[in-house]
Amino acid sequence: MSVLTIYNLNLNFGSTTVLQHLHLAVNQNEIICLLGASGCGKTTLLKAIAGLLPIEQGDIHLAGQCLKSKAVEERKIGLIFQDYALFPHLTVAENIQFGLSKLPKVQQKAITEKMLSVVHLQGFDNRFPHELSGGQQQRVAIARALACQPELLLLDEPFSNIDSQTRYAMIQEIKQILKSQNVPAIFVTHSKEEAFAFADKIAVMDQGKIIQFGKPNELYHSPVNPFVADFLGGTNYLNCNVTEDKVLCSPIGEFRLFPEMDVQKGRYRWLLRPEQIILKPNELGLGKVVGKLFLGLYYRYQVEIKGIEIVTYQSQELKIGEQVEVGFQVREFILF
Repeated sequence: MSVLTIYNLNLNFGSTTVLQHLHLAVNQNEIICLLGASGCGKTTLLKAIAGLLPIEQGDIHLAGQCLKSKAVEERKIGLIFQDYALFPHLTVAENIQFGLSKLPKVQQKAITEKMLSVVHLQGFDNRFPHELSGGQQQRVAIARALACQPELLLLDEPFSNIDSQTRYAMIQEIKQILKSQNVPAIFVTHSKEEAFAFADKIAVMDQGKIIQFGKPNELYHSPVNPFVADFLGGTNYLNCNVTEDKVLCSPIGEFRLFPEMDVQKGRYRWLLRPEQIILKPNELGLGKVVGKLFLGLYYRYQVEIKGIEIVTYQSQELKIGEQVEVGFQVREFILF
């Protein structure tokens, strides 16, 4: 059952439409990512859910209650900003207790101790924010939000200030914390890697609309259009024809489509992912390496074959100008 339901949400800034006919459902203990480029509307949607921006059309329901007329403090939503917004003059414990002022001191202390345990910061209660690392500050912000027992947690670019060397360890840790507390969450990012690693489902946004919504692997392997395909990973597009007997004819060869594919005869653009291409050094090969970048774990190669240039990632080192045999591991055919 959905904890959060957004129906036909519209929002304008003056004469500019920022959010258009948005529909979204978030289930209990589910982590949803709003993914898109700057200016696509993802942070605006987060603020509308939190109550920081007025809703002009549509409805937002949380735990069965309509939020349209509820003030920010009445929504039972935890909001974690990009800079964590910790109070620099308060200790870790005092930051966590900030939203608990109406409770007895004994209860405040018990909740604080529990939250420190949840985010693995036992013994840090008397430290100040400037004495913490970025990851530790983020965990304090999450503890403060969880202490108020929210129905939903909203996170705006939660990993942008985390060092790249520790980012994925932090993503895994924060994901485990949220799952252990059974709290659904929505987070905003422009990084597809963060979205893949942290989210149960992704909403790819563009120009105020959700273009596609689903599990990360579904979106990657079955994008609805080239925009989603390009945003989620490397792409090569080849013009091709599909015959009546389901044979794909392309400049680099012919391939028989899978029997279960419902594809009509006609002209298409074939999306070929870089990881589906295999290169082998071969003086008689039809491919030629024309570009090369070293990216650490692998090389990014540009290969020319039969007048077509394609991009692939390989761990082996090849030389520019080297002839190669080009093979393919096609597990799915994505046609537009």
